[in-house]
Amino acid sequence: MTRAGSRPLWDAVRVLAPPVAVWAATRAVLLLCVFKVLVLPGPDVTSDITGIYHGWSEVLKSGSFPQDDVTWQYPPAAALAVLSPGLLPFLDYASAFFLLACAADAAAFALFLYAGRRPGRRLTGAWVWTAGVALLGPTAYSRYDLMVTAVAVAALFAAAGRPRLSGVLMALGALLKVWPVLLLTGAPLRGRRARKLWGAAAVGALALTLLLVAWAPGGLAFLTFQRDRGTEVESLGALVFHLARQFGWDGEVLLNYGSVEFVGPYVPLVSFLALVLTAAAFGWLLLWRLRAREFTSATLADAAFTAVLLFVTTSRVISPQYMIWLVGTAAVCMTLRASRMALPAFLVLPAAGATLLEFPVRFADVVSSQAPGVVMLTVRNGLLVAASLTACRRLWRSTVTGPRRRRAGDARRAAGTGHRPDAEAEPGTRRGPGAEPEPGTVATSRTEEAAAPAPVLPVSPAARPRTPATAG
Repeated sequence: MTRAGSRPLWDAVRVLAPPVAVWAATRAVLLLCVFKVLVLPGPDVTSDITGIYHGWSEVLKSGSFPQDDVTWQYPPAAALAVLSPGLLPFLDYASAFFLLACAADAAAFALFLYAGRRPGRRLTGAWVWTAGVALLGPTAYSRYDLMVTAVAVAALFAAAGRPRLSGVLMALGALLKVWPVLLLTGAPLRGRRARKLWGAAAVGALALTLLLVAWAPGGLAFLTFQRDRGTEVESLGALVFHLARQFGWDGEVLLNYGSVEFVGPYVPLVSFLALVLTAAAFGWLLLWRLRAREFTSATLADAAFTAVLLFVTTSRVISPQYMIWLVGTAAVCMTLRASRMALPAFLVLPAAGATLLEFPVRFADVVSSQAPGVVMLTVRNGLLVAASLTACRRLWRSTVTGPRRRRAGDARRAAGTGHRPDAEAEPGTRRGPGAEPEPGTVATSRTEEAAAPAPVLPVSPAARPRTPATAG
């Protein structure tokens, strides 16, 4: 190989070696934890694999979903994740599951490395993924949420260049664990790419649902099992009862519907208020969608991250594994240079670390409402609230108020010069609700397209806009 030909290869190795080395080192520690070579204080986080997932797999092998088990609260495609350890028949169920979780982690990490080397991208997302999953500790490899998140990451990266593939992956993710449906929050509503993405998502979801429901009865039982969930001890609403316990509240903590929940006076009220808060969050997302005027190459990922943040923060249940969803979507945003989610994305990292400290390290203190556990829980939930509010503000400013102010400024400048404002949108953006740009294109609004041609002012080469970063 010539010296000139070896230089790009050496540059790639030099850039990729640090994140790969850190990923490998941290994942080795996670594997040592789940295989119990290293043991963290607190409850055994792997017990769900041996005690619950394995039991579900036996029921699924018999040709039925676990419809008599109220802890089964997952869409039908979850059966694929639960049965996946059968791909490694030479290992016991738990060992095979841990290795497959690590493989899904490696696949997502490889996607971040590949995407981060493309134009308009950066490797920051790979670092966020590496740090976020590591900070969650062994819980990350002890739930199938990491596999779901890997699918969601692939769907977001595929959206610009391969909308049909993205739609199918979003459908698969939603049928694995519902929340990936939120990836569609900022998806385009008009144009060829929109038809491909939404069409593939709808057809994929319908076909896969029919296939799984026909394969075994009980595939949709999860819809009713979720209805009676209460306030889990790690949720935002649970802080009310942790505080109330210090003043004699006579409720208790029980294992209920597969999670540790508060049971007692006022719990139904707080659970209802949590649902109201979630509904209000989705109402805000709908209002944002109706008011948004400019969509950049990062809007799909930014909106998805914001929607997942709102869903997790306002939920009646904030299980530790939910943080994996936030780490994945935050890492996608941080891969895109056009993203406006840097601060909320980085707030997710200390929230992941605080989650490890409250579960499993201090979970006994959380259950008994003792100060060390409740303080860590308050810190974690406070970071999630701060990240949610910041993400909402930045999404709104980048797509609603920011474009409006720029147009108002253009109008004022045009009035001062006697010319009407330039009709072109900013590079890499498209005006109008639901319209996302094709990679490398610049588009105008419908109103401006219909307007009469205006004189073109000369622009110096130094003032010309740069080529927009492509999405995908």
